[in-house]
Amino acid sequence: MWVNVSSLSVNEPKGATDKDTTIGFSLDRTKNDGFSSYLDEDVNYCILKKQSASVTLLILDISRSEVRVKSPPEAGTQLPKIVFSKEEKGLGQSREPGVKPVSTSSQTPKKPDGGKSKGSTVDSKATGEKSFSVHNNDGAVSFQFSFNISTDDQEGLYSLYFHKCLGSEAWSNDKFSFSLDIEITEKNPDSYLSAGEIPLPKLYISMAFFFFLSGTIWIHILRKRRFELLFSPVPVRNDVFKIHWLMAALPFTKSLSLVFHAIDYHYISSQGFPIEGWAVVYYITHLLKGALLFITIALIGTGWAFIKHILSDKDKKIFMIVIPLQVLANVAYIIIESTEEGTTEYGLWKDSLFLVDLLCCGAILFPVVW
Repeated sequence: MWVNVSSLSVNEPKGATDKDTTIGFSLDRTKNDGFSSYLDEDVNYCILKKQSASVTLLILDISRSEVRVKSPPEAGTQLPKIVFSKEEKGLGQSREPGVKPVSTSSQTPKKPDGGKSKGSTVDSKATGEKSFSVHNNDGAVSFQFSFNISTDDQEGLYSLYFHKCLGSEAWSNDKFSFSLDIEITEKNPDSYLSAGEIPLPKLYISMAFFFFLSGTIWIHILRKRRFELLFSPVPVRNDVFKIHWLMAALPFTKSLSLVFHAIDYHYISSQGFPIEGWAVVYYITHLLKGALLFITIALIGTGWAFIKHILSDKDKKIFMIVIPLQVLANVAYIIIESTEEGTTEYGLWKDSLFLVDLLCCGAILFPVVW
């Protein structure tokens, strides 16, 4: 994982001094994607000011143009070593959508930058502090660092948090503004995807073939029954309806959606960022698949295929509710897929998607139970 912090500046409250304010980062390895305990709102201490912490701390001193690294005793064994580099790297096109920009999964390269990184390394046995100089341009600091997962004990979910601590109670309610640009690259040895997502392109292609085969078999069954109906010397009840052909379109749409999804993930895996064209066609086919699925279920639920062939006013109202909800659910899904987890919009749309899915299921179950 490479981290490039640039143009980091702060505007302290009026009357505050450098000693009142402490800013920096904490690098934490967690077992889940929840917040760490020291980020609780009720905690009345600042993690950056603790004498000993179980996480790696990077404390900035803008006036002295340096960053102090405080590493816990387990650094180097259970936690990775931090490497500071003075060489600038272009990291602008490296993030993938849907991956939290402050986290990385297990297995990063054993030799970042091809083993040519220049800089200092935090000693794995050091429990004190080490200082590194940073570039300071009129109060706006810039620096780079990286870390490498080299053992199984170090694998996990890493979170990088930015902290600002005000030492005096007098400034606790005052406005404290800051500005920074941060670019993060996360890479496994052969893929920009996280360890759990690396098999997804092959899985999506395999499932696309499965759905295509299922659709082909279903078409064959329908054509065979249709043929028997047309050429049977004895009158046979027609049990092939238009809804069956609508159901046949569903696996082919799903198969096409999975193919585009696999291509999208392939480019993310190889380049670190998606090709927008493939992402757009995937979202379009995903939207069609979702709408087609719920329309088919709603038609069956209203008895379109078994009892009646004409929708009543009540059935039409159900469709007027379900179809817009499905469109909204798919829009929420698209936004979630292309939004970073750390943003406020991500949580809002994730909750919206969950609520809309429940409403859709309720709208579908109502005619079935009726």
